[in-house]
Amino acid sequence: MESSIAFIGFGEAAAAFAGGTPGARAYDLKTDAAETRAAKLADYAKACVTGVASAAEAVRDANAVLSLVTADQALLAARQAAGLLRTGALWLDMNSVAPDTKRAAAQAVEAAGGRYVDVAVLAPVHPQRLAVPLLVSGPHAEAGSTQLRAIGFTNVRIVAGGVGKASAIKMIRSVMVKGLEALTAEWILAAETAGIRDEAVAALNASWPGTDWAAKADYNLERMMVHGVRRAAEMEEVVKTLDALGTGSAMTRGTVERQRALGTLAHAAPAALDEKLALLLGKGTPDNKEAA
Repeated sequence: MESSIAFIGFGEAAAAFAGGTPGARAYDLKTDAAETRAAKLADYAKACVTGVASAAEAVRDANAVLSLVTADQALLAARQAAGLLRTGALWLDMNSVAPDTKRAAAQAVEAAGGRYVDVAVLAPVHPQRLAVPLLVSGPHAEAGSTQLRAIGFTNVRIVAGGVGKASAIKMIRSVMVKGLEALTAEWILAAETAGIRDEAVAALNASWPGTDWAAKADYNLERMMVHGVRRAAEMEEVVKTLDALGTGSAMTRGTVERQRALGTLAHAAPAALDEKLALLLGKGTPDNKEAA
């Protein structure tokens, strides 16, 4: 079974999950570019998966394919791979995209003879890795759940409903999770600029006993600085979800903007909150900025 698993997309999530699938095949677009090829090949080697040169080679004869690409590539990846899948193969779409995007992907996969499974990842993949909570929905949810458990996932739950139900839960959850990140960034940057950071933190700590808002700001800034561009793409899918529901998406559109702005400033984040704020406010040292 190990050799019948394939990964399409091999970023942070796939690398975290690959421990359950030694010998699996993997393909990532970054191997097509000279400047990123070596690093991606090293990722394959570290995870003990077999990197291949194309999606066609990755999915050939695979019983199950884990799709873990960026949100903006999820539908394209499904459409391009659909006709390459063996009949009955499971396409486990674990991408953070809108229900309508997943339904369009499912249509392509099912029309080509594959079995599409809507999978929602409900927490950061680190440190939980294969223990990360997953929701599964759609007509092949039972088969998908069985396959995910065989790979090694230990926290898989089926939710009743068709393709799009699991992703709807994920998308609407992200309104709060990523929105609070963006709001925290807006708050702490303003407080720092106004010279009242300590007072602002103390005020929130008093309003929410048990919450360390300095630590929360530090963590949220780190997540946005490292993953903001990818998170912005996910939040654009959240906007699509909300607009389809007709409930309004004004706040989430602001989240897209804030996540992308911080994500384009840095691919790494300084260790300390003071250094993060200095960098984001343009007061960091040249060494800080270069390191970021």
